[in-house]
Amino acid sequence: MSTATGAALANVGLTVLSEEEELFRASVREFAEGEVRPRVEAMEHASKLDPELIKQCFELGLMAIESPEEFGGAGSTIFNAIIAIEEIARVDGSLSVFVDVHNTLVTNAFMRWGNEDLKKKYLTQMASSKVGAFALSEASSGSDAFALKTRAVDNGDHYELNGQKLWITNGNEAEIFIVFATIDPEAGYKGITAFIVEKGFEGFSVGKKEDKLGIRASSTTELILDGCKVPKENVLGEVGKGYKISIETLNEGRVGIGAQMLGIAQGAYEAALKYTQEREQFGQAIGNFQAVQFQLAEMAVEIEATRLLVYNAARLKDAGKPFLKEAAIAKLYSSRCAEAVSSKAIELFGGYGYVKDYPVEKFWRDSKIGAIYEGTSNMQLQTIAKLITSGK
Repeated sequence: MSTATGAALANVGLTVLSEEEELFRASVREFAEGEVRPRVEAMEHASKLDPELIKQCFELGLMAIESPEEFGGAGSTIFNAIIAIEEIARVDGSLSVFVDVHNTLVTNAFMRWGNEDLKKKYLTQMASSKVGAFALSEASSGSDAFALKTRAVDNGDHYELNGQKLWITNGNEAEIFIVFATIDPEAGYKGITAFIVEKGFEGFSVGKKEDKLGIRASSTTELILDGCKVPKENVLGEVGKGYKISIETLNEGRVGIGAQMLGIAQGAYEAALKYTQEREQFGQAIGNFQAVQFQLAEMAVEIEATRLLVYNAARLKDAGKPFLKEAAIAKLYSSRCAEAVSSKAIELFGGYGYVKDYPVEKFWRDSKIGAIYEGTSNMQLQTIAKLITSGK
């Protein structure tokens, strides 16, 4: 779909999808229902993604949605990317964020900042078989992203990286990492540089996997850089401009997280709606009671509002228009929606909602991370406040 089409659809209704987008949504939903749903419980218990699903994500083109056709991708839009993220999250938040990070962070960064040699080498691999990860956070560098301590030293024909990264999504599955390090701590954010690190590079290793509340099948790991040798040609963008790459890449990533939260809310809502039509009390389905109907209506309203916000941010990005404020709003609101809707779903299930035999407690656990990663809710509020008070 062209950006002109995206802009036109934005004018006539944000939830209006083109025929191509409708077909794409249907194909992803078929994959999510037929292949992902039967594996969700086993992946949750194992705290690991099924390798067969990872393989299928590549085979179906879900790992190169925006990547140019010349590098093996679909050459599509962020809107199609968020459709995929949303539809997968409706079934499983873990596989959803796996696809999300690979597309909206890693592929996006290569597309915007990589030279032709880097694009040809890495985008091609990432379209066919190799998973990507985005390594910015550290123990002392979370919301204050530029307080990172990982150091890069110029050793002539290569850089040597030393430090540790935390909270790295796809850490166990990834083979290609965008790692942020500083070449000059005294220069502050102006010393930060983005490096492309392959899993097999000398001095690189993956540390422990975090034992998390939700999205348990998604690997969140530590990365260890101990004299890691990175060729000079593996600098992404310009030396000292890593701060710009990280900020602008995360802007698109927040739309992806918004889509993930939207999908989680939709999945929880659909489970609750179905249950209220089946569960009987006082001689009839509990969905016949007005009190329950009103709660379902409130959930539906919140989901539709979230969908409009997420779709709007994606449409603006595809149309080449400013979308920073809209991305922050979508990310903030969607995380609140997912947590509230999945919590209400648990209540509608009653005691069954609190046990792992039923799906809604997992939706709630998966929703909580939405208020934390790729910018906490407070950081989104700060961004929104700064933009509205400056008249943007």
